[in-house]
Order: sequence, then C-alpha cells, then structure tokens
Amino acid sequence: MANLKVIRKRIGTIESIKQVTRAMKLVAAAKLRRAQINMEQARPYAGRIHGVLNHLLPDIDRTTHDLLTMRPARQKAFIIITSDRGLCGSFNTNILRQAESIIMAAGKENSKLICIGRKGYEYFGKRGYDVVDHYADFWNELNFSHATQMARAVTSRYLSGEFDDVRVIFNEFKNVAQQKIAEYHYLPLVLEDDAEVVDTDYLFEPSKDEVVKSLVPRHLNIQMWRFLLESNAAEQAARMTSMEAATNNAGDLIDRLRLEYNKARQAAITTEILEVVSGAEALVE
Repeated sequence: MANLKVIRKRIGTIESIKQVTRAMKLVAAAKLRRAQINMEQARPYAGRIHGVLNHLLPDIDRTTHDLLTMRPARQKAFIIITSDRGLCGSFNTNILRQAESIIMAAGKENSKLICIGRKGYEYFGKRGYDVVDHYADFWNELNFSHATQMARAVTSRYLSGEFDDVRVIFNEFKNVAQQKIAEYHYLPLVLEDDAEVVDTDYLFEPSKDEVVKSLVPRHLNIQMWRFLLESNAAEQAARMTSMEAATNNAGDLIDRLRLEYNKARQAAITTEILEVVSGAEALVE
C-alpha cells in the first residue's frame, strides 16, 4: 500500500492544478463571450459585401483590376492562423496538420507562408518552410487595425508579384464544442458557388467598375477581420472546453486518490490495533 504522506502530497498537487484549470476555464469563458459578440457583429457585413461583389463580378472586365485578374498560380501563399499559446486541446494540432497537408499537395517548393499566431510560426519555421511574414502577441488587444495592417501587407506582396494565389487556412467557429477548419480563397477574388449573392437588380453610380474598385479593399479588410475573430472565438471555446475536461479529470483523480488514502489509512490503523492486541496477549501469558 502506498505511503500516506506520498498520497497526501499527490492530492495537494492535483488540487492546485485543478484550481488553475478552473481559473483558466473561467477566463476563457469570459473571453469567449466577448469574442463571440464581435464575431457575430462582423459576420453579416462580411457576408453582405461578399454577396454584392459576387453579384458584380460577372458583369465587369476583370483584367482592369489587378486584384481580380486571374494569372497562372506559379507561386502560392498560405495564411495560416493559429494561437500564441497552447492548452487549448487539439485547436492548433488539427489546423497545423491540415495546413501541412494542403501545402504539400500544392508543392512545398512553390509555397510561401504567412503565419498569424506564434504556434504556426514555430511549427513551420522549424521544418524548413518558407515563412515570409508572421504576426504574434496581439490577440489580447485584437482590433480592426490589426486586420487592415495584415490585409495591406498581403495585398502589397500580391501586387508586387511575389505570389500569384493566396489562401487562408483558419478555424471557423461553429459552437462552443465544435470548430471547423476552413480554407478560403483570398486573392485573386473569385466567384464562389456558396457565396451570398444579391439577386436584386440595382442601378450603380458612377459605374459597376468604380463600385467594385471601391469595395475590393473593404472586402479584403473585413474578411481578414472575420478570419481573426473566428479564430479567436474558436480558440477560446477550445481552451474553455479543454480546461473544463482537465478540471473534471483532476476531480476524478482526487476522488480515486482519497479512496486509496482512506484504504491505506484504515490498513495502517488495523495493523496498529493488531500489534497492540498481540502485545497485550503476550503480557497476559
């Protein structure tokens, strides 16, 4: 039977861990609520502006807009969004595995990476991938300016011809218990079958070309903002779920150790009683 002092020490250690995981769960729950509100506010606008562009794209000459012109995808870029910290279950593992699979299918030698989040940068940087840019340590102060800065940087690289096709790989928030890994064609803008299309026939002034030229930068900014918000909400949901599971597991382990402790203590008491009784009987004889 295990030593009573050792069992007490293990119980104390696990209780301390349980307090930490419970606190992390509460913090993640508070952050999730704020992230979810911001995400739900951004989704309708992002979907609507996307729908308007998809309504207009078939009616304009794409070659007159640099961000719409289709060109051979000799060099591809992948924007991979992860978190800065761990302790969020399989949130980072799943997206890193999926992103690596997509990159290998496209050709590692023809792919450039832009990593948003420390985990992605560390993972791909250590494995010899061509990481041309990375962003980290901004999630706690996340705001729209971060999205516009990233969108401008990506657009500038695309217009300079550094790469011909840009994809975004991120965790899309579904609910607290579920996140979905999504791949989004960021540049050049293409007509997507599942996009929300505006069916109403509008009269555009000054012209459809001018409207598209004005909307495209806004579209790129708001989509990048949506990617960040989706990923942030998914991260907090994954961390909250993971910490809740860790707290429950710690409680179950403490219960088992207490049972083991009580058994060991009872065995020790029984042994002491037997020794006393045996000694008393020896004295009587």
